[in-house]
Amino acid sequence: MPNIKIFSGSSHQDLSQKIADRLGLELGKVVTKKFSNQETCVEIGESVRGEDVYIVQSGCGEINDNLMELLIMINACKIASASRVTAVIPCFPYARQDKKDKSRAPISAKLVANMLSVAGADHIITMDLHASQIQGFFDIPVDNLYAEPAVLKWIKENITEWKNCTIVSPDAGGAKRVTSIADRLNVDFALIHKERKKANEVDRMVLVGDVKDRVAILVDDMADTCGTICHAADKLLSAGATKVYAILTHGIFSGPAISRINNACFEAVVVTNTIPQEDKMKHCPKIQVIDISMILAEAIRRTHNGESVSYLFSHVPL
Repeated sequence: MPNIKIFSGSSHQDLSQKIADRLGLELGKVVTKKFSNQETCVEIGESVRGEDVYIVQSGCGEINDNLMELLIMINACKIASASRVTAVIPCFPYARQDKKDKSRAPISAKLVANMLSVAGADHIITMDLHASQIQGFFDIPVDNLYAEPAVLKWIKENITEWKNCTIVSPDAGGAKRVTSIADRLNVDFALIHKERKKANEVDRMVLVGDVKDRVAILVDDMADTCGTICHAADKLLSAGATKVYAILTHGIFSGPAISRINNACFEAVVVTNTIPQEDKMKHCPKIQVIDISMILAEAIRRTHNGESVSYLFSHVPL
């Protein structure tokens, strides 16, 4: 593949390396460091003139630093005459601030979209956006890839009794994602209605649907402090579920998340590697990881060659 360069930000080197290996490319030379006053400094170490540039940076860890680093890298490539700059953002930062849920609340996801466009991004590749309308915050093309095909594959390979399971959404917002998976496995779905009094804390939960004597699989796009899914797991067991699994695209796991998972009654908590999970897996044996680097790599390859990406919405590349 001529004229393609892949650069990695500092948020998730491991994923970038897997993507590059899958495409048979070397990662581009880039040095990111901080000045003593904490300003970010980026030096692109090779020519990008006329090239198709892909920059891989996930919204995790030091989110604001990583976002700023991504913006600076995009801009550095753009003004060094790259023909096209694509930001590959496996986990989109600020995706939960996508609407005014109360007076004077910011819509930060829209702000991030504007920042990426102004920095000079020509195209965005991301995964399982918290709300797919975020694509409409951009005036440039956005490819919102799904982890769903990889999740279906994992369920069929690792849960022996998957034909007798119920797919459960821990909140009403994820109902669409859950019904889609349930349809493709040809099983039932259920959802849990929750009432929040304040952010990151759940108050009361009501289960809608039947999980008695079945394996319950909780599916959501992200888990942060894990309050919701741990509450949901207790609710499902008290409603008669035999086992509870959780499958989440973005495992943010901040604050008390790891101790909550260790104390909860999950068989396994399955996340993708859109966010680095090595450290968390050391502290929590229940966490298992699905590798999605091949989905991102295939999206990059197809975009570069001008092919359709929609095949990836329903298939895992081999």
